Amino acid sequence: MLKQHLQFKLSQKLSPQQIQLMKLIQLPTQAFEQRLKQELEENPALETGKEELETASDEYDDIYEDNSDNETINTEDINIDDYLSDDEIPDYRTKANNYSSDDEEKSVPYAAGISFNQYLINQLNTFYLSDDEWTIAEFLVGSVDESGYIRRPIADIMDDLAFTQNVYTDEQTIEKILAIVQDLDPPGVGARSLEECLIIQLERKELTPSVELATAILKKSFEHFTKKHYQKLIQKHNISETELKEAIGEIEKLNPKPGGSYSGNNRIIEHVVPDFAIRIVEGELELTLNGRNAPELHVSREYSNMLKGYKEAKDKSKSQKDTVMFIKQKLDAAKWFIDAIRQRQQTLFITMNAIMHYQSEYFLTGDERNLRPMILKDIADEIGMDVSTVSRVANSKYVDTPYGTKLIKEYFSESMKNEQGEDVSTKEIKKILETVIQNEVKKKPLTDDKLAVILKEKGYPIARRTVAKYREQLNIPVARMRKEI
Repeated sequence: MLKQHLQFKLSQKLSPQQIQLMKLIQLPTQAFEQRLKQELEENPALETGKEELETASDEYDDIYEDNSDNETINTEDINIDDYLSDDEIPDYRTKANNYSSDDEEKSVPYAAGISFNQYLINQLNTFYLSDDEWTIAEFLVGSVDESGYIRRPIADIMDDLAFTQNVYTDEQTIEKILAIVQDLDPPGVGARSLEECLIIQLERKELTPSVELATAILKKSFEHFTKKHYQKLIQKHNISETELKEAIGEIEKLNPKPGGSYSGNNRIIEHVVPDFAIRIVEGELELTLNGRNAPELHVSREYSNMLKGYKEAKDKSKSQKDTVMFIKQKLDAAKWFIDAIRQRQQTLFITMNAIMHYQSEYFLTGDERNLRPMILKDIADEIGMDVSTVSRVANSKYVDTPYGTKLIKEYFSESMKNEQGEDVSTKEIKKILETVIQNEVKKKPLTDDKLAVILKEKGYPIARRTVAKYREQLNIPVARMRKEI
């Protein structure tokens, strides 16, 4: 038996304009500037900079309609006042007190210099190599990853040279050319493992007893070294604790990622530009939005005059009618973009202002223990916006504070109850955990179980597995790896 029933489903769809606005809100300062540049290039009705505008007269209130030839150019919804009136100017053209000028930051900063790959190639030019040797060396350099390692087996490289470069060679020849690559700067580049990377760097150092011992430890007892089995190292190499400490000191000076200080192959590092700045002025918090997020925009006077000219023309051709529709679309798009930027500015400022006041105690002191538990919904409820909007601001924007520049989402954290039943931020607990570990006796570092006991004594009853989770989030290794001589 068939049954029919009605099902009502409530769904909400965002308009294309709302989606575009959400995307604009999500953009950080530098990406926003690129988006602005793109819009200015694509829409000739949108212009940047200041412009002295005359007050629109009443004659612009209605746009010309032509009903001849049964064709209607319906432009009643265009009011040139919307584009020309001085009343609209303060909303999107005048810088308010909460926008910083940032005139000195008009150019987008990038890391200068050549790519890591090109840096290595330039050094190869100082070696005398045959054509085949050069091809092999260049291929090896091309195989160096961003950390400075060659992680592919020599046999695979030999096969690739034959298939892609038409160079037929053997593993011994590649090993010989690899030694040349490993002679390049920075020391350790071209290594196939951490062990080899560290040994290459030690071999570049002046030979001293501690460097010689460090090299021997890496070559013969690398596993004991990585696991910090110090007593086994002392016994195996027949050395004193002081000698071991000096040798390990030499190893700790080495760079485990020789390529890390460079920008990476064909990659440019982009500097962070803070979207907000918080300052303490006479004991009060002051928030400013980076002025680069508040550009001066206006609708093109030339485009508005074209509409005026169309109205005054006695004879309207088909091409003129098509033109006025094109102008209407561009004017509408320009006005929408200006309004969207104004909404973006307001949304950013309102959101960050709420966050600043919610965490006022922290921003006044800089003490992370004063960070209140705060989730996205707390701020969304306070400013009457959607959680997703707050998320877009928090996940993509940076704020410059007296204590450094940080991603806004770092100020959000969940809460837990302490022994007094008060809500405390998980960030506060992490800070205390970090402090306890920093003050531990390094010869006998605290295990996660002991850390849990200490935190409980301080009034934070959390489980060992939670301690382990927080420790890992702080990038702190386990007790065994923190052990020192």
